[in-house]
Amino acid sequence: MGDMGLVVVGAGGRMGQTLIRAVHTMEGARLAGAIERPGSPHLGKDAGELAGIGIVNVEISDDPLAAFAKADGVLDFTTPRATVEFAGYAAQARITHVIGTTGLSDEDEAAVAAAARHATIVKSGNMSLGVNLLSVLVRQAAKALDAADFDIEILEMHHRHKVDAPSGTALLLGAAAAEGRGVDLTGKSVRVRDGHTGVREAGTIGFATLRGGSVVGEHSVILAGTGERIVLSHNAEDRTIFARGAVKAALWAREKKPGLYSMLDVLGLA
Repeated sequence: MGDMGLVVVGAGGRMGQTLIRAVHTMEGARLAGAIERPGSPHLGKDAGELAGIGIVNVEISDDPLAAFAKADGVLDFTTPRATVEFAGYAAQARITHVIGTTGLSDEDEAAVAAAARHATIVKSGNMSLGVNLLSVLVRQAAKALDAADFDIEILEMHHRHKVDAPSGTALLLGAAAAEGRGVDLTGKSVRVRDGHTGVREAGTIGFATLRGGSVVGEHSVILAGTGERIVLSHNAEDRTIFARGAVKAALWAREKKPGLYSMLDVLGLA
């Protein structure tokens, strides 16, 4: 079996260029296509040259259908609307779709799940090994420490350009904490505190969001008890960790049956 041909969508963005570099350097993968939105100033450029690795003879296009038809998989860190569209195309082509996009609505999630009947989809709020290991530790800690004794707060910070909040990673960690506690995150999460809020409701999971500068990603899960506090943290210093995780996920999914998987499946931590 030859190298896995991967299409990078959103190829002109910071994450897209990072993905192109990761595909270029990782064994078992090759760049099969690069997609940008219609009207993008990057259309027609060589994807490798744009990403700073030299000419790779892959021209950036605005035709995902044609690119997907010639590929084995697609790497997608774009927008919810675009991701749903790409999921449909991946299902038509019956190829692997790795989704790192965050901020999807319930309707978007349902569309992705429907596409997974025909495409092998790996979707995660974070593609790094460290964060996914952290989620396992958070689940275990939340299960071990009773809600009556320990409150859970999730603090995250990202760069000024991030448009969704809380981050996909924060929600991933919140879901892990809720799973450990055996509760539904939707009914237990507190996203905003302002004014006279009253005392903290026991068993809730709080989120605090910070935005500024060029921070790639910082996440802390705080389990606060009376007289003691446990902090589980992860700091991302380079987007490369997400890109390499996405390529690893694609290579893992190549021989898997259609379905919806997570990075915990890829890493054997499910």
